Amino acid sequence: QVQLVESGGGLVQAGGSLRLSCAASGSIFSINAMGWYRPAPGKQRELVAVITTGGSTNYADSVKGRFTISRDNAKNTVYLQMNSLKPEDTAVYYCNAIGWLVTSTSFDSWGQGTQVTVSS
Repeated sequence: QVQLVESGGGLVQAGGSLRLSCAASGSIFSINAMGWYRPAPGKQRELVAVITTGGSTNYADSVKGRFTISRDNAKNTVYLQMNSLKPEDTAVYYCNAIGWLVTSTSFDSWGQGTQVTVSS
């Protein structure tokens, strides 16, 4: 019932920047956290960055100091500012949100993914 729409992916050369956006819509009562995930070689999706409604953040070691996650709670939107991009950052980035619907049921929703490609 919650839809997540990502945007902002694209092709950029190493050292460049991109800003990803993810907007949540639906019968949302509250969102506890929103985050970004990407596939990793030989693994399932790994956490890139996450932010709670209160503003606490966590980052994968590989992106610390380069990526910044932020959110606009009023818009149910999360952003990922990606600076100093490296070819190894190339991936499909998926947005995730968890929280509660107005029906008092929890949700765990995923976006369709947005492609980030970093050339060397």
